[in-house]
Amino acid sequence: MSSIPAHLILGFLGVGKSTAIMDLMQRRPEGERWAVLVNEFGEVGVDGALMESGGVAVREVPGGCMCCVAGLPMQVALNELIRREKPDRLLIEPTGLGHPSQVIETLTGSGYQGVLHLASVLCLVDPRRLAEERVLSNVHFQDQAAVADVLVANKTDLCSDADRARFHEWAAGFEPPKALVTETDHGRLELDWLSRAHSDRKAGDPHAHEHHHGAVPAEAPPLSAQPWQQYLNSGDDHYSCGWRISPDYCFDHRKLAAFCHGDDWRRIKGVMRTDQGWVALNRAGDALSEAGVDPARQNRLEIIMDESPDAEDLDQRLSAALVGG
Repeated sequence: MSSIPAHLILGFLGVGKSTAIMDLMQRRPEGERWAVLVNEFGEVGVDGALMESGGVAVREVPGGCMCCVAGLPMQVALNELIRREKPDRLLIEPTGLGHPSQVIETLTGSGYQGVLHLASVLCLVDPRRLAEERVLSNVHFQDQAAVADVLVANKTDLCSDADRARFHEWAAGFEPPKALVTETDHGRLELDWLSRAHSDRKAGDPHAHEHHHGAVPAEAPPLSAQPWQQYLNSGDDHYSCGWRISPDYCFDHRKLAAFCHGDDWRRIKGVMRTDQGWVALNRAGDALSEAGVDPARQNRLEIIMDESPDAEDLDQRLSAALVGG
């Protein structure tokens, strides 16, 4: 039996990794079983809920923990996914605030020899953000791009000619050169990009990582016992506040949208039951997008921000968005 190709799909916050993975999964060759391991900075795991609603075989490692504890949380999740799904191909989405080196070290370690092999690593980039010094100087962004075999300019439908030219000039500066530098929009990744040659590209600072675990139990209580759960996490000068909420709770669509626009947050995303049906919410920057989704097992919402949150205030504001709140 040949080993399973495993691909990292990298990229900074809000670049469209989950959208790209969902699109790839829908276009996988007929008869092939693919699976996804997804990691998020926050404790709630919204991306996993979205993928599950789309019928994707997915396993989550929430809390920004995939590369912590010598990769143990990742190994447990990965082993379960391989055992349960017996996939022909694995797609792995680390958090946009994560460092890829320890993930790569785990995948290429002796524990997975003969079981899987690291195949082409793809990194999505929003060319507009290359004008932001905050992004360019971020060590995680730098090293995600450094280890990638394929650099993809995403959201080019929203980019100017100057944005795209800046991307190609920046991408041309990597040594050794990338196997492929290309463009796309709406997260569409061509299947043949997965077959590009993988080489051992080094990160600039393979040990850069600063992550603090929130006070979250190893196993969250069931929603039947605690139907409204709030979680906090922090690391690398970012903070998250998230909720897992029983599907018995229904939100006022208008009030929920107003809540999502309430502050200058870095990112907000969720899968929520509203009086207009279940919706997936996604705000990166000022724009809030939403789409109808199949009913989920629970409401999930996650906010990522630059400053430590007032958790009690956010909790009260979200509860005020309930139907009748």
